[in-house]
Amino acid sequence: MTETGVSALLSPSPKDPLDGFGGFRSAAVSLLCDDLDLYVRTKSNETFQRKLSNMSRYLGPKVKLSRKVGVPIADTPKHTTKRQLVVPGVHGARGRRQKAYGIRKDEKQKVRFHYNVLERQFRRYLVEAGRRQGNTGEVLLQLLELRLDNVLRRAGFSRTIWGARQLVVHGHVKINGEKVDRPSFSLSVGDVVTVREKAQKLCREQMESIPGHQVPGWIAVNPAELSAKCVSNPTSDQIPFDVNTNLIVEFYR
Repeated sequence: MTETGVSALLSPSPKDPLDGFGGFRSAAVSLLCDDLDLYVRTKSNETFQRKLSNMSRYLGPKVKLSRKVGVPIADTPKHTTKRQLVVPGVHGARGRRQKAYGIRKDEKQKVRFHYNVLERQFRRYLVEAGRRQGNTGEVLLQLLELRLDNVLRRAGFSRTIWGARQLVVHGHVKINGEKVDRPSFSLSVGDVVTVREKAQKLCREQMESIPGHQVPGWIAVNPAELSAKCVSNPTSDQIPFDVNTNLIVEFYR
């Protein structure tokens, strides 16, 4: 390169806003690029967090939920022991006096935790129950009971609602011969649920771990084929836990 070309590169441009700064020019450009990169990464993280909030689910300790509402939300020894039903905190054992709002809120939370649904989902179920004929509270429980992940739990293919959800999401469950990977899928009378061959060993181990499990009358289970058929709609007396649906309906009024 000629001396003229080298001098042209080293000399600042007359239009350069950083004229006269000498060696600070490259440092300023580098700093500007770092700030731009930080801005892009921040915006990308905000977008990710917004998407995550729209598809979020509870990932914290499950026993804490049982202690919070004072009843077991899963039929496992970890949840049913007396110690785990004590309200958390230093003064939890003394009990607490609740007002009408707190009583209704705890009843609602108990059902939410039992079926592992978020608040927005639960509101949609309540709105749908209000549109249908019959008692709103009973229809609400019927809609929740017919969820695919709950049917797997009631049939004994999984010990907990969280394990049943994982079975569905991983694509191990079929309904009438077709794969379904949505835990919120609502079954109808006559639908047959089967488990794919890859997950049958796990489901048999789960069934052996709960020998005293009672299958409700609205589900017909075939243990040999690991299939469950919905023979009727569930009724309020077939739900294996106590809940006052009137308090739930009153909470949202």
